[in-house]
Amino acid sequence: MTTPLRLGIAGLGTVGAGVVKIVQRKADLLARRAGRPIAITAVSARNRDKERGIRLGDYAWEDDPVALARRDDVDVFVELMGGADGPAKAAAEAAIAAGRDVVTANKAMLAHHGQDLALAAEKAGAVLRFEAAVAGGIPVVKALTEGLAGNEVTRVMGVMNGTCNYILTRMEHAHLPYEDIFEEARKLGYLEADPTLDVGGIDAGHKLALLASVAFGAQVDFAGVALEGIERISIADIEQARDMGYRIKLLGVAQMTGRGLVQRMSPCLVPADSPLGQLEGGTNMVVLEGDPVGQIVLRGAGAGEGPTASAVMADVMDIARGTRLSTFGQPASALAQATPAVSSVPAAFYLRMELQDKPGALAKIATVLGEVGVSIDRMRQYQHTEATAPVLIVTHKTRREALDQALAGMDATGVLEGHPVAIRIEDV
Repeated sequence: MTTPLRLGIAGLGTVGAGVVKIVQRKADLLARRAGRPIAITAVSARNRDKERGIRLGDYAWEDDPVALARRDDVDVFVELMGGADGPAKAAAEAAIAAGRDVVTANKAMLAHHGQDLALAAEKAGAVLRFEAAVAGGIPVVKALTEGLAGNEVTRVMGVMNGTCNYILTRMEHAHLPYEDIFEEARKLGYLEADPTLDVGGIDAGHKLALLASVAFGAQVDFAGVALEGIERISIADIEQARDMGYRIKLLGVAQMTGRGLVQRMSPCLVPADSPLGQLEGGTNMVVLEGDPVGQIVLRGAGAGEGPTASAVMADVMDIARGTRLSTFGQPASALAQATPAVSSVPAAFYLRMELQDKPGALAKIATVLGEVGVSIDRMRQYQHTEATAPVLIVTHKTRREALDQALAGMDATGVLEGHPVAIRIEDV
C-alpha cells in the first residue's frame, strides 16, 4: 500500500476546519490525484472543546503547536493560526528544524520573516509553501512560479483585499458615506479585529510584498511597500470618478524599474470598463504582465473557508506528488535584496479640493501646479456652497514627488478649506 502523506494541522478556525473537511470528504479524489492517500494524524488549536462542525476524534491532539510541529508522525505541518510572530512563527521554525515540510496561509509571518524561513527550509531540505497566503483561492503563486516561469514579469497589480473592495463598491451602489459602509462591514464580520489591517492597506500590502518577491526574484521587503488606505475616500470621490469613466479601487502595484522596485498599495482610479474596474464586492483580482505572455487576469474569491482551504490543499497535493519548489520560485540564497525605487513611475492624478469662494483662488492653485511642472489635463467646478467652491482637477502624467511639492504649495496659498485629496490614475 502506498504510504500516506501525514498532515499536522495547527489552527482549526475557518480555514483549518475547511482543510479538515476537504481531507475527510474528498479522500478518494485526493488519493487518485496525488498518487497516495492524504491523512491527518494530529491537530492543535487554542480550545479543544469548541464545536467546529468537523470530526476530530480520530486525530491526536496537541495543546502546543510547537509539539505538533515536532511529531514523528507528521510529514507536513500546516500552519493556519495567523500572526507575524508568536506561536505561528515558533511552530513553523520548529517544523523546519525537524525536517518537516510547511504549508501556511500566514501572509503576515512571511511578509516579515519569509526570507529567514525560506533560508532555513533550504538548509533543512524542507519545503515552505504559501499559496493560501495571497488572494485566497486564486492560484497566483503557482501561476508565477510554474505557468509563467518562462516569462520576465514586468508588472504585478491587483485588488487583494475583498473587504476594501466591498466597502468601495457598496459606497458607490448605495450612495452612502465611508463611515456608514465601514460600520456595515464590521457588523457583517468582514473586518479584522484590528480594522486598520484591512482599510489601512496592511493586509493587502503583505500579499503584494510576497508576490513582488516571486515575480522579481527579490527578498521580501514589506517595509518597502508604500501604504495608503481607503479612509479618506469620500462618496464625492467615487461619484466624480464614475462621471469621468473611472472607479476607485485599493490597488496593489509592484514593478521593477531602472530606479528600483516599486511597491505601492493605495487607492487608484482605474477605467470603469477594465477588468479591475468591473470587479464587484469582496472578489479579488490579480493582473500579471510578462514577456512574452502579455497580460494575464486571475479573478476569484480572496478569502473564506472554501477558497482558502482549496489553496492550502493545492500546496499539500504538490508535496504529495513530489513537487518540491523553492519558496519564492528560486533559491532564497539567490534572491537579491530589494532596492526601493528612488522615484515613482509617472501617472496622471485626480485632485479634489475645496477652494474658498473668492477671486483669484483657482489661479493660485494653477500657478502652484505650473511652478513644479504639473500640467492640467481636465478641470471641473461643482456647485458652490455659500463659502466654498468644489474643484476637481485631472493632471497630465507626472511623478508623485512633483505632485507632493504642489500639494504642499497649495496648503501654503491660504485659499483651501482642508487638504486636497490626490488619487493616482493607473494605466491598466
